[in-house]
Amino acid sequence: MANDYNNLPDEYRPISMWGYFGYEILFSIPIVGFILLLVFSFGGTKNVNLRNFARSYFCFLIVVVILVIIIAVIGGAAAASAAVYY
Repeated sequence: MANDYNNLPDEYRPISMWGYFGYEILFSIPIVGFILLLVFSFGGTKNVNLRNFARSYFCFLIVVVILVIIIAVIGGAAAASAAVYY
């Protein structure tokens, strides 16, 4: 069963658990990680699994940024209304 992975072409070879962990740490680096995330997301790698993982991480990052913006707007509106009240 383990030899089945060795017979796969490089573009379909699965990523190990440590590989996913390492790519998450790599993508978490502020500027370089974001650039590599964009490169891997938009086809900078032949491995389909890595490209899909980078795309899912990028979508997660977009959702987090949108939620932070919404929370900041609500917090700013609450702070402004509290300043007007007092």
